[in-house]
Amino acid sequence: MAPKLYRTCKRYLKKEEEIEEVLADAFYTIFTKIEQLKEVGAFEAWSRKITVNQCLQQLKRNVNFNLYLEDNQYLQPESTQETPLEEEDLLNLLNHIPEGCKTIFNLFVIEGFGHKEIAVMLNISEGTSKSQLNVAKTKLKAMVNVLYYQKVK
Repeated sequence: MAPKLYRTCKRYLKKEEEIEEVLADAFYTIFTKIEQLKEVGAFEAWSRKITVNQCLQQLKRNVNFNLYLEDNQYLQPESTQETPLEEEDLLNLLNHIPEGCKTIFNLFVIEGFGHKEIAVMLNISEGTSKSQLNVAKTKLKAMVNVLYYQKVK
């Protein structure tokens, strides 16, 4: 279970110290609130939700989700050969888009939350959530095209 929750933290946070701190907080919450779990079979989803919420609390301290940051420079392809895109590669590319976009992409695409839920969780408008998701998708698509398919728009 710990490796899965670690990967969940890694999707939202960049710094190893933050990941470890949030993961420790998540485990503390899981163990101190275990009596609230109604079905043993739902443990994995329940613990992942706690972990995501801990990540969001950490991000809310440092990220203004209503702002867009400057574009990060795209990574340069290491070879000119077409390379298959793996899940891990996509998750690594998420670290090269602005934090707000990355968080909303994770919540919407990976965790399956709707824009209304995300807006409430992050205290932003539904339109901001949609806009940030669109920016994330656009930036990811551009990076995938450059890095994996050598297509420049």
